[in-house]
Amino acid sequence: MYEERTAKVLKNMEEKGLEQMLVSDPPSIYYLTGKWILPNERLLALYLNKNGNHKLFVNKLFTVDGDIGIEKVWFSDTDPGCEIIAGYTDHDKLLGIDKKMAARFLLELMELGAGSGFKNASECVDKARRVKDEDEKEKMILASKLNDQAMERFKGLIREGVTELQVAAEMNAIYKELGTEGPSFGPLVSFGANAAIGHHKPDHTVLKPGDCVLFDVGCKKNNYCSDMTRTFFYKSVSEKGREVYEIVKKANLAAQAAMKPGMRFCDIDKVARDIITEAGYGPNFTHRLGHCIGIEVHDAGDVSSINTDVVEEGMIFSCEPGIYLPGELGVRIEDLMLMTKDGAVSLNHVSKELEVIE
Repeated sequence: MYEERTAKVLKNMEEKGLEQMLVSDPPSIYYLTGKWILPNERLLALYLNKNGNHKLFVNKLFTVDGDIGIEKVWFSDTDPGCEIIAGYTDHDKLLGIDKKMAARFLLELMELGAGSGFKNASECVDKARRVKDEDEKEKMILASKLNDQAMERFKGLIREGVTELQVAAEMNAIYKELGTEGPSFGPLVSFGANAAIGHHKPDHTVLKPGDCVLFDVGCKKNNYCSDMTRTFFYKSVSEKGREVYEIVKKANLAAQAAMKPGMRFCDIDKVARDIITEAGYGPNFTHRLGHCIGIEVHDAGDVSSINTDVVEEGMIFSCEPGIYLPGELGVRIEDLMLMTKDGAVSLNHVSKELEVIE
């Protein structure tokens, strides 16, 4: 499995005219080796070379047990890590670097002449990660199934006098009970007008009748992320709230129905955006339609008006149109979509019908 993933990256490198690359992004190293290492301020790098002479440069502080199919080159805090790496790279060839390499390491490698030149090669790994293999699909499906179960239980946290912070705190216990590795990001809980604030963080706002209740939540399972948004109403819903909700739901469903391999991401975004714009709320849809997801909740790549990349079978990304009315309310409905040869399949199955929680 990991050999196949590495082969995809090497193919992408070849297309960019690269024979060697250093990967320093921990999620990408996990993707390529199955080993999760969080180096914090320390140097960590996976060296890929078209000749197959790959190396994992790792500090002795960390544990990397077993044969990972790649030679491990160990060093300590007092060893010259960049010099060690430069001892293995081809100084007469371009050296690809990913976007996560700290400047202090990159500058030293440049001073050491570790390559004839240096090129941002993040896309070589990002492109491979965007198309999920069967193992990844299974993990993503399970993570979303658990997130569905969590969302059904989150509705029970909505009660008179509760604050956003109280609800957010209780969510973590539910994720733990469901056997997840915890949230994939800090859960977003927004009552009433707070739901119109982009990525509002839970505060001491107290729920009141007539408020919308927006949950944007995700969990991790087997190191893969889920992400979903549902918007409910407490005790009652205004006519404006009902109108906005139905427009967002229409945009969500239409975009999902239109998705197919070979379609551009920008054209998917347009399907949802046109519906919201025609209803008179175009300026109130303030973000892209979606983002790619996998090992990270926001993998590289998005569903936006400027992304002309083509959708491929095996990709997983969110579909999350929204309308936000400052001082009043916000509505967003989000599902994760798995692209198949026949079209998109939603990984989320919590109802999208307007629901008033009593």
